[in-house]
Amino acid sequence: MMPKHSVISELEEAVRSGSSAKRVKTLRQVTNLFLHDGARLNDDQIKVFDDVLCLLVSRVEMRARAELGKRLAPVEFAPNEIIQRLARDEEIGVAGQVLTNSKRVTTTTLVEVACSRGQDHLFAISNRINLPAAVTDVIVGRGEKRVIRNLAINTTAQFSDTGYAGMVAHAEADDELTEIMGLRIDLPIKFLRDLLRRATDAVRARLTAAAPPQLQDEIRRVLKAIADMSTYSIPENDYTRAEEIVKRMRGLNELTDKAIASFAETNRFNEVAAALALLNNVPTDMMAKVIDGPRNDLVLIPCKSAGLNWLAVESILHNRPVKPQIEEETLKVAWKDYGKLSPETARRTLHFWQLHDKIVK
Repeated sequence: MMPKHSVISELEEAVRSGSSAKRVKTLRQVTNLFLHDGARLNDDQIKVFDDVLCLLVSRVEMRARAELGKRLAPVEFAPNEIIQRLARDEEIGVAGQVLTNSKRVTTTTLVEVACSRGQDHLFAISNRINLPAAVTDVIVGRGEKRVIRNLAINTTAQFSDTGYAGMVAHAEADDELTEIMGLRIDLPIKFLRDLLRRATDAVRARLTAAAPPQLQDEIRRVLKAIADMSTYSIPENDYTRAEEIVKRMRGLNELTDKAIASFAETNRFNEVAAALALLNNVPTDMMAKVIDGPRNDLVLIPCKSAGLNWLAVESILHNRPVKPQIEEETLKVAWKDYGKLSPETARRTLHFWQLHDKIVK
């Protein structure tokens, strides 16, 4: 093998003076040589190839980098630095195969990429075998719905308690994710209990039917324990969990009118109150008092200020935890009033309520 300085010197000259096609051809030749002989090389010799590949890859187009990533990703003896560089590439076409398949990518690199790149990179990482908790913690915090679902499907991914809690929080507004997480045999009992406690009856039934025998028994035990806790209730003024859920959803652009309507339709009014509070920058307990109060017309004010569409408002009015439920004629009047109410008037009213610490029309 040629001395390192000689190889590098010759390649630097080729990179400076050669055409793009020449550089790509040289990159392929060096890659072929490495793949042919790499298994027999010692660390110093592999380092030479590492330097050569890093030099070449810095001056070739994306297609050539993507080809290199695809060829090196499954190679267990692939040079370290070029693998880290390919994994960090901004182009998912280059980084994707490496992030998913290369055993040489370090946890440090995975965390760096997970923190700094977009959802496509997170999706590629979420496919990796034996993902460490340090990486899944980042993905749980930054991932959008498709990434989170893909991570949940990855049965070899490891989670910290923070990661599990985050996945359960994501599942609050996602029945499919609830079912995926509920079928994970590694989900600690405390998180399974939390997941099932907030799941709909339909999701609970599907989970029980789909679970393998050993997990099915566990799910049944948890559901029985939930049913037996007839005196259990969430502390009257404890909206911490609901606030965490809606804050996470807002950060992921998932706190939509449809999501808020879904909260109302499933009687999760802590989340409705927390969502209206977050969107209006007012205390959650103030919004809870409005929602739980006797007057339908007052509910319109924070909804209009938050910019909710009528379908979301109608869902809230229809499902409010008050008796008697709203009548159709009253709902029609509310619809007309909602159209007349201006966002500015609604905002001023909310400000007055907050300033005087009382809710009046």
